[in-house]
Amino acid sequence: MTRFFIKCSLLIALLFIGVLIGMEKANQGMVKMKGYDDPSLQSPVQTQEKNNGKIDTVVMGKNITSHNLEKKKEHLQDIKAFNFFSSIGKVLTNIISSVTEKIIDFVSSFI
Repeated sequence: MTRFFIKCSLLIALLFIGVLIGMEKANQGMVKMKGYDDPSLQSPVQTQEKNNGKIDTVVMGKNITSHNLEKKKEHLQDIKAFNFFSSIGKVLTNIISSVTEKIIDFVSSFI
């Protein structure tokens, strides 16, 4: 199950990167087609390095920072939606374990 999840995650990440590369190529094609650099045609992904060594990343006009990611992670932990699937998994595990034990006890009673 873990390998499947890792494979799917890698595939989704690869496809997302492919989409961003395709958008960049389309942007370059638009610039070539116009014949001049139009400031209204912005690159979908922009990175800038500041004087203090930090790198600012802008994706589709929105700033992406580690602070935003930490805030989202804290929000998920606050609403406890992050542990929803693990709680369902624990309940299913307990149910399957108890049913399996009863089946084994039932079969062993005949032996």
